[in-house]
Amino acid sequence: MGSSQHDVASPPRLALIGAEFFERPVKLRLPFRFGVVTLTEAPQLFVRARVRLADGREGDGISAELLVPKWFDKSPELSNDDNFNQLRRSLALAHGHLVAAGTDTAFGLSATADSPQRDACTAHGLNGLIASFGLALIERAIVDALSRLHGTSAFTLVRDNGLGITARLTPDLDSFDLARFLGELKPADTIFVRHTVGMLDALTRDDTVGNRLDDDLPQSLEEVIAVYGHRHFKLKVGGQIEADLARLSRIAAVLDRIAEPYFVTLDGNEQFENVDAVLALWRRIAEEPRLARLKASTLLVEQPIARSHALSAPIHALARDVPVEVDESDADFGVFPRARELGYRGISAKSCKGFYRALLNRARVAHWNAREGGGRYFMSAEDLTTQSGVALQQDLALATLVGATHVERNGHHYVDGMAGAPPAEQEAFLHAHPDLYARAADGRVRLVIRDGAVALGSLRRQPGLAVGARPDFGAMQPSPAAA
Repeated sequence: MGSSQHDVASPPRLALIGAEFFERPVKLRLPFRFGVVTLTEAPQLFVRARVRLADGREGDGISAELLVPKWFDKSPELSNDDNFNQLRRSLALAHGHLVAAGTDTAFGLSATADSPQRDACTAHGLNGLIASFGLALIERAIVDALSRLHGTSAFTLVRDNGLGITARLTPDLDSFDLARFLGELKPADTIFVRHTVGMLDALTRDDTVGNRLDDDLPQSLEEVIAVYGHRHFKLKVGGQIEADLARLSRIAAVLDRIAEPYFVTLDGNEQFENVDAVLALWRRIAEEPRLARLKASTLLVEQPIARSHALSAPIHALARDVPVEVDESDADFGVFPRARELGYRGISAKSCKGFYRALLNRARVAHWNAREGGGRYFMSAEDLTTQSGVALQQDLALATLVGATHVERNGHHYVDGMAGAPPAEQEAFLHAHPDLYARAADGRVRLVIRDGAVALGSLRRQPGLAVGARPDFGAMQPSPAAA
């Protein structure tokens, strides 16, 4: 996992002494529809945080995340710019709370800031997911900085619990051996990519006639499969049974050409009113001969019910037929145990919701499965929009840390490689991660997917949280979050 120049005998204490925020515009090559929004462009936000260790050493760490509209807050009366500003406000508030947390372990800083951050966001009309966003971005930058200062990878820091993770925010884990759990996490060398099929996505090449892009990248689902070799897919459903059945049947006609086994997850994106509506769709899927193989290949259903009432009623009737997980409802550390009581068996890991929250929810999975036997509870890795470079690499690191064997990944499909990054920055990331990226004929650096998987080895071969190269902050604009 890499050697350490400064042994981490006990969790080091440190303070966040400041952070800078930058943004870069990202334009999509293909429009993507999820839930109530069709996305064509959005800013990517970068954080550069500076920390000071108790011994006086200082260093910087980096993180990045796309500002995605209509996911954190799906209120139709809010514009995309309103959503961007909500996330910027969360980041600015989190910065103040993490600085005010003083000196502590890396996890201790986040744990101390968690409650004041949520209270402040509530006072500003910002929900729990938005509150999580700001903390998540800065806590990753802190982890990156601490790992760099100790000359080791974040994988090693997690394994040795150099971050000081405790059950402080998850008292249900008080009796669980967190140190042993963390020590047994084993990142893999590769991870399968789960390709998301959006509501507007072309399924066959014929579907692109008259709307063909002038690039050499795959555009339709059948082309994606042919080029990347995908065997894992995430299918969006919209809550209208007849339309969903028709769309799924067309998708199945493409997927069923795959000779090897394939695997599917269904994402309801909060489009269903209640469990009965989801169950009705699932039963109709079971009755449709064209969907027999797709149904047999389905691993789980992700957050089908709107978050406003997803955790207000049991879903056991659906969960008896297919595993169901929460995603948008995962607003804080207390959600997973509540969801479990209602029949949910899984929860998503997403960098934008929190590095520590994913690790502690994964500990819950291990704890509950050990007590009840078998593998009833699970964690999936989800994040559609991560962009090549810092965000992609850190999210892949988290996905493999929590033991995911496949991860939702489509940023490379909707955005052409490192679009918007200066050539020298693209070259730096290619040099640092030659197994993850390659240079295309047009000079653009792009993610490499072979046989449906990406390589992860370079993520842990250098100090830090899977970054390995620094983005060109001089080519970005200061973020309004810093104002």
